Parts: sequence; C-alpha cells; structure tokens
Amino acid sequence: MAKTPEDLSTTPVTPAPAEPTGGRRTRALAVCIAAAFLTLLDVSIVTVALPSMERHLDMSSAQQTWSIAGYTLTFGLALIPSGRLGDEFGRKKVFLVGMVLFTVTGVLCGIAPDAGFLVASRLARGVAAGLVAPQVVGLLHQMYPPRERGRAFGYYGATVSLSTAVGPLLGGAILQGFGTADGWRWIFYLFIPFDLALLPLAVRLLPGGRRAERRGSLDLVGALVLGLAVTAVMLPLLQSGPWADRRWWPVWTGLALLEVFVLWETVVARRGRQPLVDINLFRERAYWVGTLVAAALYGGFTGIFIVVAQFLQQGMHYSPFKASLCTVLFTVGSAVCGVISGRVVHRVGRPLVIAGTALTALGLAATALVVGASGPGDNMFLLMALPLLVAGCGAGCVIASNQTLALQLVPRREGSTAAGVYQTGMKIGTSLGTALASSLYFSRLLVGHHDFPAAARAGLLGAAALAAVAFLVALPGLTVGGRRAATPAVGVLEEPEPAR
Repeated sequence: MAKTPEDLSTTPVTPAPAEPTGGRRTRALAVCIAAAFLTLLDVSIVTVALPSMERHLDMSSAQQTWSIAGYTLTFGLALIPSGRLGDEFGRKKVFLVGMVLFTVTGVLCGIAPDAGFLVASRLARGVAAGLVAPQVVGLLHQMYPPRERGRAFGYYGATVSLSTAVGPLLGGAILQGFGTADGWRWIFYLFIPFDLALLPLAVRLLPGGRRAERRGSLDLVGALVLGLAVTAVMLPLLQSGPWADRRWWPVWTGLALLEVFVLWETVVARRGRQPLVDINLFRERAYWVGTLVAAALYGGFTGIFIVVAQFLQQGMHYSPFKASLCTVLFTVGSAVCGVISGRVVHRVGRPLVIAGTALTALGLAATALVVGASGPGDNMFLLMALPLLVAGCGAGCVIASNQTLALQLVPRREGSTAAGVYQTGMKIGTSLGTALASSLYFSRLLVGHHDFPAAARAGLLGAAALAAVAFLVALPGLTVGGRRAATPAVGVLEEPEPAR
C-alpha cells in the first residue's frame, strides 16, 4: 500500500502561519518563477558564448566543459543541504541568502581575467543557485494545496523549459549587440539588475517558512559524504581526452560512498536526529522513479546546446545569434507543452511522462541524423526545425508532469528537502549529459580531423541515448502494485491541510 504523507516523517511541526492567497499568492508565485528562471537560465545561456570565451580567455576543451558542467555540479551538490536548511530555518531566509550570493558571483564571472578565475566563479555561482532552487519548489509546495499544485508546477515546468532553451537565443542576442570580443561578459552583467530587483519583492511577498519544533543540527557528515560521492562519480565525466584514456576508478569509489551515505542516514534517523535525507522518501515508488526519469531526461536535452553551439559557430561559421535561432522551436515546444502538461497531469497521469520521454529521444535522434548528413551549404535552421520541435514538445510534457507525480505524496514540511533530492538528480543528469555530449563531440572532432557534422552527430546521439534511458525508466512505472497508475487518485493522496 502506498505510504501516506504522515508515514514519511515523524518530525513535529509548529502550526503554520496563514499562507498567501489570491493576488498575493500569484505575486509570490511570480517571484519564485523569476528566481527559478534566472538560476536555470545560467545553465544554458553560456553555451552560445563558449567559442567567444575560448578565443578571449584561451580556454581548453576541459575548461569549456567545466564552465558548464561544473556549474550544474556544484548546483546539484548544494541542493540537498540547502533544502534541509530551508525546512529547518525558513525557506524565505535561505532564498534571500542564495539570491545575494548569486548576484555577487555574477559580478565575479563578468570581471574574470582568465579561464581559471571564470571556472572558479562558475563553481561558486552554482552553489548560490543551489541555495535558491529547492526553496522555490518548497515554497510552491507550501503555498498551494495538492489539487492546485499541478497548475503551479505547470508554470514552473514551462519556466524550466523556457530558461533551458531560451538561454542560447538570449546569449546570441547579447553577443550580437555587444560584440564577440567582450560581449560574453555582458551575459553575466545583465543578470545583476534583475537579481537586485527581485530581492525587495521576495522580502515583501514570500511567506515565512515553517520550522520544526525541535530544530535538529544540520547533518554535516552526511552532507560531506554525499558531496564526495557525487564529485567522485562526476570527475571522470568531466575529464578531457578520449574515453578510453580516462581514469574510472573514482566512479566505483563514489558508488561505495553513496552506500555509506545511505547507511549513515539510516543510523542518524534511528538515533532520533534529523537526517540530511529522509530515506523513507524512497519507499514511495513514484518518487524515486520520477527522480531517475528527471536525471536521465535532463541529461539528454540539456547536453545538446553545447554541441549545437560549437557545431554551428565553428563548423558552419554561423554568428552566435544565428546559431541560437536554430533552437528556437525547441524553446516554443517545451514552453507550450510545459504549461499544458501541468494542467492535465492529474487526468492523464504517468502516460504523459512516458510519451514525453519517447518524443524527446526520437526528436534528438532525428536531429543527430539530420546534422550528420548535412553539407556545408545546407540550411541548417530548416533541417533541424521539425526534430527539435518534437524533442522540445516531449521535454515540456515531462518536466512539470513528472515533478508533480514524483512529489504528490511528499508532505509540505519535507517539501524543500524532497525537492532538493529531486533536483540533485536533475543537476547530476545535466552534468552527465553536458559532459557526455561535449566529450563525444570533442573526441570525434580530434579523431575525424575536424569533421564537424560527424562530431555533432556523435554528441547528439549521446544525448538521445540518455533520453531513451528516461523512457525505459518511466515505462515500468505505468503499473504500480499490479494496478494501472494512469490517473492519480488525487483525493486519496492529498495531505491534510496545515493548522491555521
């Protein structure tokens, strides 16, 4: 029998203050969506500027990969600890601290004098974004009752799709306006006014967080072990050079550390202390399946942007703006389908996730075939338009609906922590996808003597393979406990309303 929200945690909570309703809640939602957009936009907006940054800062292929995948890696490492901090000390407070740090690190990225300084600033910026992200999802979980969350997560899902896909387009426009020499710096500078405008709105509109009656100390040992485990798993994926020459022993070390982490969290819970991650969350199949689907899907579709940007600018000699236009239909499809899927997820259920992952994998595979068969005189925008639209629609169908289904049994008091674990899977998947796609691209480029279409095809096929993994993981989830899980029993799954 599926666990009820009360089974997932026994931490006593204080009566919660009244949450915002009506117009105030809508404005608070807008603040959360804006913050999510800014932190997630920073994942993709830099991809189109990589060739310019490479020339100006003399970046190696490894440093280019670190500037993208390193951001998502530290983003992911910060998510679970910051989710716990939000649950214990107040989501609003942690949100504000994260936004201040995000603003400061944006300045550091913009003034970077060399590649090493830029990579270090990007790593720090990822930590700042990791403080903000789980608070956004936790606040949505807190402000909206279960029957209304689908629509809120629909807007959130559309924002995720839009920020991921519009990043290259916006980055290309900035480089077009400010020039390719130092225009990449303005990609970071133009964040700052929006960051500063968001802070006073967040202070005024966001609800205060609810905290545990008996505040537990932060599980620093668990945070350290988890951080070392994830870093060890990711290190070989972020190395440069041929795959055969890489050292893979850190992966096995990381997997062993993950086992240690699970055992430690179980011990912490048995001692009556607050673990970093409530392992009981993973007893609910919908939650862990949804987390794995998110990791694989994000690894698939976010990995394509660095490959497309490099291929079109270096291989096809497109300007940054023209190169970014080739992904605009992915943006449109993912944003529109993200909103629609959030509205219909409680009627359609998991088949929506399965269909979306299948469409994403097929669209990315078709894009790889089109790119690999292209010649220097082909109109790449028209050739890539339809397959990227299909992939974008598929990704949009999954983002909001999968998150809604994965978090539907999570109680509000665990919202930020559960969201942190879920988004850690997303960010690890993003790092994996970026590292895999870029590594396949650069390796094939070296072996093939600068055969750009073949290199792009290799990178895109790697991305399509990860999206196919998401489909294979989602497919068995169609039936749970011998019954069809097409439509969630919303009335049964709802948690009791918090005391007012």
